[in-house]
Amino acid sequence: MPIQQIDLAYRVKYLSILDQEGKVDQALDPALPEELLLKLYRGMVLGRSFDERMLILQRQGKLGTFAPVKGQEAQIGAAAALEPQDWIIPSFRETPVEIWRGKPMESVLLYYSGYSECEPLPEGLNLLPVSVPVGSQMSHAVGIGLGMKYRGQKAVAATFFGDGATSQGDFHEAMNFAAVYRAPVIFICQNNQWAISLPRKRQTNSATLAQKALAYDMEGIQVDGNDVLAVYRAVREAADRGRAGGGPTLIELITYRLSMHTTADDPQKYRSEEEVAQWQSKDPITRFEKYLTNKGLLGQQDIPLIAQDIKAQISQAEQRWEQITQKALDPLDMFENTYAQMPPALLDQRQMLKRELEESL
Repeated sequence: MPIQQIDLAYRVKYLSILDQEGKVDQALDPALPEELLLKLYRGMVLGRSFDERMLILQRQGKLGTFAPVKGQEAQIGAAAALEPQDWIIPSFRETPVEIWRGKPMESVLLYYSGYSECEPLPEGLNLLPVSVPVGSQMSHAVGIGLGMKYRGQKAVAATFFGDGATSQGDFHEAMNFAAVYRAPVIFICQNNQWAISLPRKRQTNSATLAQKALAYDMEGIQVDGNDVLAVYRAVREAADRGRAGGGPTLIELITYRLSMHTTADDPQKYRSEEEVAQWQSKDPITRFEKYLTNKGLLGQQDIPLIAQDIKAQISQAEQRWEQITQKALDPLDMFENTYAQMPPALLDQRQMLKRELEESL
């Protein structure tokens, strides 16, 4: 038999709706309500302002290490495209998404100041806690998605991760499992060009990360990750497809972290000022601000007023956080908020600690 060509009609598309000057492609515009557009803007500004305040608190020694999100605020478009019944499974750079979903800012501060046992999420958010081990949360998302499909629920599980996570085995295992069982999962890769100090070009020889979907016969698309409208549209289409039984989708968001990987990192050691300046010109907030101004939804007088209001919101959350941390905490709380029904081994440890605490009084 001669060697034959296998015909695989696979292509990877790239989606962008807003250019750097805020001009929109009318054919691709998702035509969002004005109220939602303004809410998206506030969410992006809140995400950056809160990030900047957290950095100050960390430098003051009040917070531990965390991963700044500056430059990646358009991720909020993904959260806006999901429904309340959908699950969000974040990594460690999705604070704007978590806040959009309803996670209180003081909960974020509690977590990064070492009070993880005091960070129970409000009921009904369908939001998992932050996942720090790189890539581990993707398998959790597939399990949730498969469970919802088994129960006949019209919902999807959306998980976020960085470009570095695509080098992990967890990524490929989760993608393969989701594709085989056609689980309603959206894999959202925030390709910010750097896995700590390792550049994207040294992680993989693939021209795109989106094309990795092709190996698993699932939908894959590359999106301008600094364009909140494009992010919204891509995730909305993936969610609709997942709910309709169309299986999983991989979305690669092309973006850039303008700050450090974490507060323990010095990006000046491995990337140039010229590279950062080039990406600053693609700032997602500036771009969306121009778009809203062009539409007549945002005046120059509105921008400082919104910033002032957001600053007050953050200050109030900080006050609530400080009030909680000043209270005497119960060490036994560390055993809570992990299991619906505490396993026997953990119950024994809890009782042991309780006795030791009582004996020390």
